[in-house]
Amino acid sequence: MHKILKQLIIAAALIIPLNTFAARIDTLTVKSEKMNKGIEVVVIVPDKAINNQACPTLYLLHGYSGDARTWINIKPELPQMAEKDGVIVVCPDGENSWYWDSPNNPDSQFETFVSKELVEYIDTNYSTIKNRNGRAITGLSMGGHGGLWLSIRHKDIFGAGGATSGGVDIRPFPNNWEMKKQLGERDENKELWDKHTVINQLDKINNGDLAIIFDCGTNDFFFEVNNNLHAELLKRGISHDYITRPGIHDGKYWNNSIEYQWLYFCKFFKGYRTK
Repeated sequence: MHKILKQLIIAAALIIPLNTFAARIDTLTVKSEKMNKGIEVVVIVPDKAINNQACPTLYLLHGYSGDARTWINIKPELPQMAEKDGVIVVCPDGENSWYWDSPNNPDSQFETFVSKELVEYIDTNYSTIKNRNGRAITGLSMGGHGGLWLSIRHKDIFGAGGATSGGVDIRPFPNNWEMKKQLGERDENKELWDKHTVINQLDKINNGDLAIIFDCGTNDFFFEVNNNLHAELLKRGISHDYITRPGIHDGKYWNNSIEYQWLYFCKFFKGYRTK
């Protein structure tokens, strides 16, 4: 009996330190005034922020058919990562919006929600670094489009942007992922589709305006459009990190890829902390 009790005490001693190194997880409903509805948001809060030390914030966007819990399901270690590096992680529900302000659907105004309403809410209610040097944004698939779309268009808000397996040019996929619900049929709304794709936003940035990282698996259906974005950035002389590795469009790939992006964004945050 004493031997069993001793083993239980040792086991508890091993378990408790692991739990203390995980950040707190908040599940919120944040009101969007523009859409007049509440949006679910998961926020991972490290101990430093709980103790009122200003921390950088990484916004993580899910893909098509995902929700606010997508990223923590793909990468369960996020609370430990957030605690270790003192980074607040914000995961909003973006519905199937592609993170645009839809010109056709007033109930899908997620560019405004994420880049303005959500950032203002997080900065008001959490201990954040309240400028672009303390904010980065990335995401997977549809959320990869969102990460680059929002960071390029709102470089005053986000100092760094990224994508993993991102749909960085929507035009080759006119019948997929409900995009025509937001923009209309591609062939009848060519100008709108041209204006709402990441690769056509590059005239809004110059080299050095934004820290950029994106990656894609070599067997992903978005591989070609990511290569095209890389080539266009090179042509324009805009510095960026682009990573390719074997992989397809799935959770196994994203579970791995986010670790590399995490290192990149932590380096970005650290660079500004030490200046």
